[in-house]
Amino acid sequence: MRDLLCLNNVIVKEVGITILLLPPIRNVIGLKRNNNEKEVGKMEGSKLYVGNLKYSVNNDKLKELFAAYGEVKSVNIIEGKGFGFIEMSSPEEAKKAKDALNNTDFEDRPLKIDEARPPRPRSEYRRY
Repeated sequence: MRDLLCLNNVIVKEVGITILLLPPIRNVIGLKRNNNEKEVGKMEGSKLYVGNLKYSVNNDKLKELFAAYGEVKSVNIIEGKGFGFIEMSSPEEAKKAKDALNNTDFEDRPLKIDEARPPRPRSEYRRY
């Protein structure tokens, strides 16, 4: 396999007769393109999404689990959905909790933890 061309950060490689277009290297390794992009691995907020919860998990159990990694400001489990949100007192504590607890078993299920995204704006009219 040999490089044929590097055009607009796209590397074109030849493999026999097939030509593969690869994404720009900076996207593959997670480098920032400009100052508007979020730095990889750096948390901006202190609110975490916690997924893959058993329906029997309550706020107190989740708060107790996350309290080992810092001060828990709030816990909000979405009833009947299997996920919830935890707000820690700082982004550093949130990152520490995420790194320690993501993909670990809690009540026989692997937790899925990520930084919470801001809620999407709702439209004025409901679709039925």
